[in-house]
Amino acid sequence: MTHDTNRAARRVRAGPGPRGRLKRGPGRRHAAFATTALCCGWLAGCGGDTLDTAREGVPGAAATSDLGGPPPDVPTAWRPMIGEYADGLDTLSLLEADSHLVLQHWGGPRLDLAPTGAGAFRTEGGVQVVVNRQGSQVTSVSVGDRSFLKLALGTGDGSTFRITPVRPPDELRAEALAASPPAEEGDFRASDLVELVTLDSTFQLDIRYASTNNFMGEVFYSEPRAFLQRPAAEALARANEWLRERGYGLLIHDGYRPWYVTKMFWDATPEELRVFVADPASGSRHNRGCAVDLTLFDLQTGEPVVMTGGYDEMSPRSFPAYPGGTARQRWHRDLLREAMELQGFSVYEAEWWHFDYRDWRSYRIGDQRFEDLGV
Repeated sequence: MTHDTNRAARRVRAGPGPRGRLKRGPGRRHAAFATTALCCGWLAGCGGDTLDTAREGVPGAAATSDLGGPPPDVPTAWRPMIGEYADGLDTLSLLEADSHLVLQHWGGPRLDLAPTGAGAFRTEGGVQVVVNRQGSQVTSVSVGDRSFLKLALGTGDGSTFRITPVRPPDELRAEALAASPPAEEGDFRASDLVELVTLDSTFQLDIRYASTNNFMGEVFYSEPRAFLQRPAAEALARANEWLRERGYGLLIHDGYRPWYVTKMFWDATPEELRVFVADPASGSRHNRGCAVDLTLFDLQTGEPVVMTGGYDEMSPRSFPAYPGGTARQRWHRDLLREAMELQGFSVYEAEWWHFDYRDWRSYRIGDQRFEDLGV
């Protein structure tokens, strides 16, 4: 949705805001509180050097991924266990790595678990870990004599993450359409937006903002189309070609976005979750036609791959440095990032799906709706 590389770090220093108006699921109020207080800590150091700058891509150059092949999927019995748990603000993750279940204390130790029975494990130090259920639903994990309740970060069933807008969308739309983008000074290139499927017909599209299947449940675009400035579009086509040689393709969610839509996103989103949306006062790189939201799909099945979290999910699972989930999910996330970085894109530090092209500063903020682009 956004790109402000300084806002997330500022949020760490400021601490969390008030709890958000999030829909669905237990543990949601804690999740809204914890997202900026804890997950953003990775940006202040916990993420290490995983958020390096984009590599300089060379058009047509051969590149070989050092990721190897995708790891095997996890046992079915582990799936409902994997996730985040909390006792107050003391949070931990159950995740999978190297075909082992792992207990990761946020900001603390990472412990391999050895099974001792159904839903029961033991750490190397001998601490008993028990996964508790009510029926088929995992509700908590006991670590020694402490109990950590399972958090509902994002959506557990794979459905679309949603917020409750802080103001009525129709009101926000009228205000945004009547407003003007920020004035900019300097020399800018002339806009040369290209429709992506005209460069590469193998791109798949799932333009969420042309439907109600998005985090606000509102239609923002009149047409399900995606555009980028020509250099970015050509680089994206090269990334797609590189991925297709490895059995994957790119599924596009969004490209160029009119400024008024960015303003609607900002004005609708609870303050403590605004790390996930761009400030209209400075504009989004989407507005410049140099940012793209996307994921991978499997060429054999045609299905999107499962990542650590869903598109537009406002939770810790969206961070590129998020260590949870499964090894297979993280492998796919890293493969997408490698393909994009090889062509001069860089990932936004709070959204694994959002990539900015290196020339974004060369273009002005745009506010034209798709039907007025003349493309």
